[in-house]
Amino acid sequence: MSTAASTISVAEDRSARLQQAGTGWGERISTAPDSAKLTFIVQGEGFGSVASNIISGKHTFTVDEPAALGGDDLAASPVEYALGALISCQVVIYRLYAEQLNIQVDDVKIVANGNLDVRGLFGIDKSIRPGFTSVDLDVQISGPESAERYDELRQAVDAHCPVLDLFANPVPVSTKISLDSNN
Repeated sequence: MSTAASTISVAEDRSARLQQAGTGWGERISTAPDSAKLTFIVQGEGFGSVASNIISGKHTFTVDEPAALGGDDLAASPVEYALGALISCQVVIYRLYAEQLNIQVDDVKIVANGNLDVRGLFGIDKSIRPGFTSVDLDVQISGPESAERYDELRQAVDAHCPVLDLFANPVPVSTKISLDSNN
């Protein structure tokens, strides 16, 4: 068998993986509904001026701030990672729902602009929130479908993207302090 005949395209591989994931989760959830409830655990430890080492399963990454915000600029900032998380989740959900809706997407590129007023961060103006005041997504899709089909896809993505949901809706957060007895 020739290499060309045994090699599948990226699009075919993506389609097969997404179908397999959807089928697998559908079967798993139908037999054990509680398996749909996932808990993600990420931990971090500070170092340097304001940097953090983050561990998520077998993955590690560094988060820092630019010098203007007290950091050493060793890596992207927390808000840049938040925008990156939004973009990457959007890409996944665009691919997933394109497959489900039978909408061809040859490529998807997303630019996120997050607007933040540091007067809220530094407590200079209590009326300004410390987080983003707005986030604008510019989604660039290439493929042969009509604008209406891609808008149908955007609506599905907007309705189902977990990280977009984090940005758009309040999420209950609880915090507790544990004192290290070694200090």
